[in-house]
Amino acid sequence: MTITDSLVDIPVRLDFDQLVPRFSRAVASLDHAATVELDRAGVDPALRELVRLRASQLNGCAYCVDQHSKDGRTAGVTDQKLHAVVIWRDSALFTTAERAALELTETVTRLSETHVPDGVVDRARAELGEERLAALLALIVAINVWNAIGVSTRCWSVHRDAA
Repeated sequence: MTITDSLVDIPVRLDFDQLVPRFSRAVASLDHAATVELDRAGVDPALRELVRLRASQLNGCAYCVDQHSKDGRTAGVTDQKLHAVVIWRDSALFTTAERAALELTETVTRLSETHVPDGVVDRARAELGEERLAALLALIVAINVWNAIGVSTRCWSVHRDAA
């Protein structure tokens, strides 16, 4: 058996942006509003991308995992740390603030299972402060909306980087 260099075609299920353009623009506006709040609260761009990446991993959004891995590198996150996001609880690479943000991300992303316990919110508030906590919550909500669209429709393709 040989391994070939051919890629698997993942077909688009639904051209979401084309079919519901007003809604798609509204989601982009929601994301922009979250970014404005993150800027206002002084949330580091690297932390933003770790949060986006972790939610996207949990939701299985191929496009968003690819995009936020790249955006994380641009924001200064090392490849080692990007690879470790999936196992952040067992990695010494993350600060207490990053851990609080990642724990919040996981519990909000899985809210039907977790119901976002008080302790998670309390730890995030203690590490991040109330304003940054609220801004991160806005980001988590926004990335979960993008993930729901991406996973349901596969409307955005992941393109292979040049070697």
